[in-house]
Amino acid sequence: MDRAETGFANSAFDAPRPQKTTDAWPQRLRQYQNVNPRRAVFEIFVTAIPLAAIWLSMLLALRLDLPWLYALLVLPAAGLLVRLFMIQHDCGHGAFFRNKTSNDWVGRVISVVTLAPYDLWRRSHAIHHATSGNLDRRGIGDIDTITVAEYRARSWWGRMRYRMYRNPVVLFGIGPIYYFMLQNRLPVGFMRTGWRPWMSAMATNLALALFCALAIYAVGIKTFALIQIPIWVLASAIGVWLFYVQHQFEDTFWAKQGNWDVREAALHGSSHYDLPTVLRWFTANIGMHHVHHLSGRIPYYRLPEVLHDYPELRDVSRLTLLESLKSVFLTLWDEDAHRLIGFKAFYGMK
Repeated sequence: MDRAETGFANSAFDAPRPQKTTDAWPQRLRQYQNVNPRRAVFEIFVTAIPLAAIWLSMLLALRLDLPWLYALLVLPAAGLLVRLFMIQHDCGHGAFFRNKTSNDWVGRVISVVTLAPYDLWRRSHAIHHATSGNLDRRGIGDIDTITVAEYRARSWWGRMRYRMYRNPVVLFGIGPIYYFMLQNRLPVGFMRTGWRPWMSAMATNLALALFCALAIYAVGIKTFALIQIPIWVLASAIGVWLFYVQHQFEDTFWAKQGNWDVREAALHGSSHYDLPTVLRWFTANIGMHHVHHLSGRIPYYRLPEVLHDYPELRDVSRLTLLESLKSVFLTLWDEDAHRLIGFKAFYGMK
């Protein structure tokens, strides 16, 4: 469904209107921002306890020499770690508990096992929300994306580096490992902005070292590595894939500052990743990303209410699981056609 069919204007595509319909969404969605503390605690328990149980089951599978059971448990463990990160994500938006202190400290504790320093990540993610889809403010909290004109102007080596970066093996294999396990150990991007980013990164590193040391003392370094590293690697890849699909799809929104609007970018530059029920649970409804960008203070368990009450949002930027696979090959923003294209399409241009 295109933008005209949804009834939403896009300043980069349509003629100006007296008032864009997107302007009304923050007020409409305000009622969904109320959090339920009991529900929040429940969400932590139904995520953390099964994760701990699966971790112990993997330990038992290794001790009993049951490699098939160990292998079967890696994926759900990674899925639960992703879900735990989504709780951290909501804490960073102030959308999980009612008070900031609870949100911050729950987020900080979770960040030790998600490998994403809470305060540092929250700052980067806030910039992402404030600049998503803005061609003049790229570089923090997003997947590197360049325009057709920028790619055309690059040298042979510059094009090759970008093609290597956008290669699926790098983007969803090497990249997640580098980002979560290595880059996050330092406040990259904020190293000259004061002591707070350093405190976030170093405090998380210290807590992570303590967590690893205790676990290694309890089960041994080999066993710990066999259990925890595959979970981290797989969860990191899933997390990067989710973030990628949320903004990298053919009809997404990119515009230069003069034509950019934060609500237009939220609605049309963020996908509705319509996943099967089980995957929606593991990913904490993050696929309803266009709603989340319209109002980041809505708890993830209330996002389905919005689509129920406003069915016109269901088909906006909707992607199914199968459709999302095509986005892997979309790499360049075509400013003339207002869509993402792949390298094949670029080289087919006249």
